[in-house]
Amino acid sequence: MSQITVKLVKSRIGCNPAQKRVLDALGLRRRETEKTFPDNPAVRGMIAKVSHLVVEVAKS
Repeated sequence: MSQITVKLVKSRIGCNPAQKRVLDALGLRRRETEKTFPDNPAVRGMIAKVSHLVVEVAKS
């Protein structure tokens, strides 16, 4: 199964509580942290909720 790597590039300060819960569920607590997840619709939906705070990292 394919993987997706996500990096938190903006601070969670000022986010609404729902967005903070999504970041907690993804395990992104501090800026510049990266996590790898299976690429499935559930994870894609979570990333879409906080798309203004994260970026997908291209791995070669």
